[in-house]
Order: sequence, then structure tokens, then C-alpha cells
Amino acid sequence: MAYNPSSIESKWQANWEKDEVYKVQLDKSKPKYYALDMFPYPSGAGLHVGHPLGYIASDIFCRYKRLKGFNVLHPMGFDAFGLPAEQYAIQIGKHPAEIADQNIITYKKQLKNLALSFDWSREVKTSDPKYYKWTQWIFIALFNHTYCTADDKAQPIEELIAQFAKEGNLKTSAFTDYTESFTAEEWKDFKEKEQADILMHYRLAFKKESFVNWCEELGTVLANDEIVNGVSERGGFSVIQKPMLQWSLRITAYAQRLLDGLTNLDWPSSLIAQQQNWIGRSQGAQVFFDLKDNSNKLEVFTTRPDTIFGVSFMVIAPEHDYVNQLTTTENKEAIIEYVKKAVSKSAIERQSEKEVSGIFTGSYAIHPFTGNEIPIYISEYVLVDYGTGAIMAVPSDDERDAAFAEKFDIEIFEIYDKERIDENGKALNPIAIGSEFLNGLEAEEAIALMIDHLEEMNIGTGQINYRLRDANFSRQRYWGEPFPIYYENGIAKTLPFSELPLELPEMDDIRPQNGQAPLSKAKDWNYKGFPLETDTMPGNAGSSWYFLRYMDAENDNYFVGEEALAYWNDIDFYCGGAEHAVGHLLYARFWHKFLFDMGKVPTNEPFKKLFNQGMIQGRSNFVYRINGTNTFVSKGLKKGNKVDKLHVDVNIVENDILDIEAFKNWLPEYKNAEFDLEDGKYHCGFEVEKMSKSKYNVINPDDVITKYGTDTFRMFEMFLGPIEASKPWNTQGIDGVSKFLRKFWNLFFDAEDNFIVTEEKATEGELKTLHTCIKKVNEDIEKYSFNTCISAFMIATNELTAAKCHKEEILVALVKLISPFAPHIAEELWHKLGNETTIVVDVEYPKFEEKYLVKSAVLYPVSINGKMRVKIELPVGISQDDAKREVLANEIVQKWVEDKPLKKFIFVPNRIVNIVC
Repeated sequence: MAYNPSSIESKWQANWEKDEVYKVQLDKSKPKYYALDMFPYPSGAGLHVGHPLGYIASDIFCRYKRLKGFNVLHPMGFDAFGLPAEQYAIQIGKHPAEIADQNIITYKKQLKNLALSFDWSREVKTSDPKYYKWTQWIFIALFNHTYCTADDKAQPIEELIAQFAKEGNLKTSAFTDYTESFTAEEWKDFKEKEQADILMHYRLAFKKESFVNWCEELGTVLANDEIVNGVSERGGFSVIQKPMLQWSLRITAYAQRLLDGLTNLDWPSSLIAQQQNWIGRSQGAQVFFDLKDNSNKLEVFTTRPDTIFGVSFMVIAPEHDYVNQLTTTENKEAIIEYVKKAVSKSAIERQSEKEVSGIFTGSYAIHPFTGNEIPIYISEYVLVDYGTGAIMAVPSDDERDAAFAEKFDIEIFEIYDKERIDENGKALNPIAIGSEFLNGLEAEEAIALMIDHLEEMNIGTGQINYRLRDANFSRQRYWGEPFPIYYENGIAKTLPFSELPLELPEMDDIRPQNGQAPLSKAKDWNYKGFPLETDTMPGNAGSSWYFLRYMDAENDNYFVGEEALAYWNDIDFYCGGAEHAVGHLLYARFWHKFLFDMGKVPTNEPFKKLFNQGMIQGRSNFVYRINGTNTFVSKGLKKGNKVDKLHVDVNIVENDILDIEAFKNWLPEYKNAEFDLEDGKYHCGFEVEKMSKSKYNVINPDDVITKYGTDTFRMFEMFLGPIEASKPWNTQGIDGVSKFLRKFWNLFFDAEDNFIVTEEKATEGELKTLHTCIKKVNEDIEKYSFNTCISAFMIATNELTAAKCHKEEILVALVKLISPFAPHIAEELWHKLGNETTIVVDVEYPKFEEKYLVKSAVLYPVSINGKMRVKIELPVGISQDDAKREVLANEIVQKWVEDKPLKKFIFVPNRIVNIVC
């Protein structure tokens, strides 16, 4: 039979689904292997050819591990909550659940068409109440826990409450931002609301007023990773800083553990560096400055307390609590205007702002050592949620402080001699100058001594600080997990477990209004008459623990059963894009560590091995229209013409040649277009860009599969280059992969479609070809070097074709070897070979045998009197005497030696023979 990918692939996909061949059970007789793809969000656009890159790579590896004897868990589900579905639903007047479900149907169809070996029986979606019941359960646990710094783990809030009742908070080691102290008696005298407010400062899930990224057009708060270049990632709308009462998660309690946990992870170094930077551990000192004519103190955190003698001004953030009290009457109007302008910008915009701006408050701090008055300014370059929201500015040693001092004509004090050199002109480390008791010290010594002085004077202390901020966890939207929280007399309380899941109510109008969440308009949104929380959880809620639910997706009684957790344990291989380096991975690690503290999971880290696939970029095509006309000139003719360079749909371009008729029918304005051609063809220009609808360079994998088949598509994506590298999509090479698979097929069938596999014994050369390929593929799969595996298949196929090898002994192993890459053709050929089992799950992956690559003979060049006359094959390991006998018996050697006396016979094992006569 002729190789027909379409019929073969549809047949086997249907059979595999019917027989549930990828459904996995807990099997303690086999070692487990848990491979995971990052949780996809099912957009309405479906997959383009860049999306399957990681899926195919992880699928190949899963198939390989399965055939190596592992019990492989390879699940898939959907991150279905979030802004995109809600915004689209509002635009077209549908419910977001309907939009999400439609998108999931499209995604699943495309994923199945790629022959990905997912166990669909374990599918989860975050919008399913059966799933988010457990997200709500985890949130309740976070609410009911605090963090004990002494034990370095979460502890139940009841233990803290008991401690407060016994001895107040004077000796507590709970992680908190609460600064007041109270005794046991005072705690007992507090009213219930007062106690609840205090406990909010200790809970891991808590509510407080904080400055957030507010997007008016979307009507919700956004996380930092939902903002790109100062605008919302979704829609490109403006974002401002706004104080709001919000739910947050106290991820900062876990900052050091999140940092320490990176040490033993097998992750890309660049990704680890990003997480380290995001957590941002810095060691320094907390310093309190007295204020002139004010009883309060201004707190700063600095990594360089040794530079305190260089402080010539202070700066507070526009949102700082002290703005009003430090603003003098004459400066009030200007400061109100400045603050209003500053808070309209996102933190990212403010940090990237090149122009220096600021305003004097009219107030002064007092230098703790010199007693000098230090002017206090407000500037947007200081952020309220980093450090204390206030800085001591040292313009001699900080670029931004220096620029600020220069603009506002503020004095600069040099505090380090940076020009020191030794007798050979070599630069020496700077030493402190003009810094009283620090003079003559290098920075490290000066920092330690200054911290000692601050602590002795009781005006500061050594401290470790982190850039990491508590995670905002509120969204003023409808399409998200409802908080399992109700308010009794203004006190937040959790729903009992029996009331979970708290499901989203049906609503006709889900649009946010004036900053109010849509649920505020929901009918009967209460628990026993008490109002329920109207904010919903953000998109990262469900994606922070989904990998655990896959282990036991149908369990209605627990988020994951103990037996499943004990067996599957953690994720052995996690594949996804580097764009999730911070947000998702950091939150998931935080949730996992919390669950570990509770004794609910067996490991402290969820993802042992992380692999980032590269990006497949779009290859855009362009046409060139002469200005003011509807005439298009071919690429080689545009010189000398003023032209508009326009993107054109790549689907009507092949090998950079435009299908002119298709172009005319593409858009109405091109119906009557005229063309100046080269050699009768229109040649398009091209560039490599991000794949995007606006650039008309999106390729649907379904279209490629329809034309070439799934196996060809899978192998071509892997053949494009190293999986971790970014590369452009270019179908010019796909014909080569398609031809290779047909050539592979022809090892089994002749031109008349006769099955020609024989039971002949394989030759030494054929076995060498096979085992060279087995060795290469086994080694390179383990290194995720899939492109070189495919090269090995091509080399082996060419060698076997040249040898006219159609032998079962060779081809059975080769079919097994290629099955993870091209499962359909492998399954078809496996059954043609007379097997009834399923090659994708029931066989053992071929093992490399060294003996077939060991040479049994060596071809020796034989030189006679300095000239090479003949090459003779001799057995490996032959002795010199035996070699001499074999060589001298050769007819060609005898011809050149004749009857001359033999003077020398030089034998170099495995290299040469020299005869002198």
C-alpha cells in the first residue's frame, strides 16, 4: 500500500482514543515518571505552529520513557478563568463560561490532532467548581495560618491566638508587618473586630489597603506581570497606582526559602537568575531619622549604611504615609498636583523614566551623626512598596541621586576616595573619607562598624530586605474563583468546608462599574444573611497548584489522595516557555511550600527539572505597492520607486512567490490590483518577526497537518533546530521531512506497494547502521536534542536504502526507535509486521549493543619501497607474524616484491604495513 498519512493517522488516533492507551493507573510495580506541560490558557484563536513546539518535545520524551519501562503520567488541562474570556464575552454578549468551553473544544481537537499522548481522563479546568472547590480550600488554609520565623514554617493561626492570650505579642516569632505591641491583658480587652484587624497583619492570606496597579478600562487590579511597557497586557490600556482594600498573600514570609530552594533545582541558569533577581535579597540596615518640628521618625532601608555621612537629602514616594504631614502650607498645592501626576504612572513607567522630577516638601530630617538639617523631597523614582518607601540620598555614590542633586542644586559630599593607586599605578579599593569614625576603612569594614553604631545608639539595626512584595490576590471581575469569605459585622470569616465550592452565581450583567466588582450586583450573594466577598481570585490562583490535582483528578473527598501523592510525589520534567520565569513559577513554589508546611505534600519543591523551549517566530512576507496607486512591484523592481511595504498573508505565499489570484481575492481593496513581475512571478520580501494576526504570519498547524500529515509536522518542528533555541517558521524544509518518511516507508514496501520485509539474517554493516542509530537516538533524547535524533534516522534510512535492506531483524528495531517521533507510521508498520500489540505503549525501546560497532577487521594500506601499492583487510588484533604471512601471500604484493630479498617488514597495528626490499 502507498503511504497515505491522512488515512493512517486518523485510523490510529481513533483506535488509541477508543482503547484509552494513554490512560495511566497507579502501578507500584513500575518506576513513576511525571512529565508536565505548562498550563495553557485556551484562547479563541487556537494554536498556531509555535505553540506545539514544547508539547511535541515533552510528548516524545514521555513516549520514550514509557517504552523504557516507566509508568508515565502526562496530563493536560486548561487555565480557563481570567480576563481574556471575560472581556470577549462582554464584547459579544455571551457568558465567559461558554467562551472558555468553546475555546477548550478547539484546543483539545488541535492537541489530539498532534497525537500528543495525554491522559485525558485526568483533564482539569480551573473554572470547574469541582476543581476550584480545592483552590478555595487552600485559600482558607492560607487565611488560617501565619508564618513562624523560629520554626521557619507556617503554623495554625489558633496557636498564635493562644500565645496572644497568654503573653501578648511581645515574644512572638510570627512574621508580620504589625509594629504595635500589646500584653495578654490588652489582647483580651480588645473587641472582636480589633482582634480580627490585628490578626490580618499576621495571616498568610490577608486583606489590607495597599497601592495597586489599577486599570480603569478593564475595571480591575493587575499584577506586575500583567503589565507590559506601562499598559495592560490585555488591551493595552493605561494603568495607575491606586490605594485599594485588597486581598493579598504573604509570599514575603517565604522569601528566603524561595531563594534557598533554587540551589538544588535542575533549571536553566537564566531562569534561576530571574527568580533570584525578583526575590532580590539585600543585606543592609534599617535607619530612623528624626524629623525637624515633628515627633515622628522617617524610616529608611539602605544596603550601604556606611554612606550615611554622604546624605544630603531624603526622598519619599508620592504615596508615602508622611506626604501630608511633611508638606508645608506653601508647597501644598504644587505637591497635590505632582502626586496626582506621579501615581497615574505604573511602577514600571516610573522606574524607566529618564527625566528627573521631584518636589520639595518644605520639611527636614535631622542627620543622626552631624545634626545637619536634610531637606525631604518627593519623587516618582522612589516606590512606596520597595523598602520603606523612603531613601537617604547619597549623590556621590548613586547615579539617580546624583542626577536629582544636580537638577535641584543640592550639595554633594564625597565620602570615598576612589582615586587610590599603589606604586605601580594599580587601582586600590576605595576608603572612607569625611566620615568621622569610618575614615580609612574599606566598604565591608565600614558597613559592619556603622551597623554597630546604629544599634548602640538605638537608631537602627542590621537587616535583610527583599525586593519581593506580597502577592496581590484580588480582582474586581466576575470570571474568577469566588473567595470563600463572608463578613459578619465587618469581620472576614471563612465558609465551612461543607459549603464548598462557593460557585459563581448566574448574572446577566458581568461588567465592572466604578471600581465595584460585578458580584456586588449579584442577587442573594450572601451566607446566612451575611455578605460574601465580591472580589474574585486572580488567574494565577488555579495555576498555582493544578499539577497536584492531575495526580488524583477524580477525587471528590480530597484535593489529592495520600496514596497518589506518595506515588507520583513531584514533577520530574516540566516543559514550558521562559516567559513564566517569575509569576507562575514563583507563586506555584510558594503554594507548594505552604502545603508542605501543612504536611499535605511530600516535597518542598514541586518541579525538579524545568526545560524552556524556544520560540518559533513568524516569517512575515511583504508586497510593495507604489505610492498612491494599486500597482504592486516585485521585490527586485522596487528600487527607484516610492513604495508602501505591506504585510501579506503568508498562507498565499509559497517559497516567497505570491499567489496573485489568491491575493486579489484576499481583501476587497486588492481586487483590481496590478502587478509588475520578475520572470513572470511576483517575489515577496520577508522578515522574521513575532507570530501575530496583525502581521498575517500566523500558521495554523491544522492546515500544515492536512497537507503533510501529523508525523511530518511533529518531526519537522523538532528538525527546525535545538528545542531550546528560537527559530523562524519556514515550510521550505518540510518537503524534505515528508520525503524522508516516504523513504522510510519504502524500506517496507516496493514501488508496486508489495510488502517486501524478509527474514534474511542482517549483515554486519546493516547491524552497524542500526546500532549507530540506536546509540545516537538514545543518547540525544536524554539530552532533549531531538533535531539530531531525526538526522540520525535520516542517515540510517539512507544507508539501509543504499544497502537494499528490507530485513525484519533491522526494521522491527527501527520502527520501535522512531515511534516516539512519528507514532502513526510506526503503529501502521508495526501491525504490517504481524503484531497485534500497540507499539506506542506495549514494546520495549531498542537497546544499543556495543558489539555491533566494534570493528572485526581493519583495512591496512601496504607500502612497498615507499609507495602505497595495495590495501588489505586484516582481522582486528592480528599478530605481526600472521599479518606478515597474509600480506606476503597477496598477489599484488608478490608482483611488486617478486624475488627480491625482504629487508624490512614494518607492521603498525590498526594503521599501516611497510615493506622494504
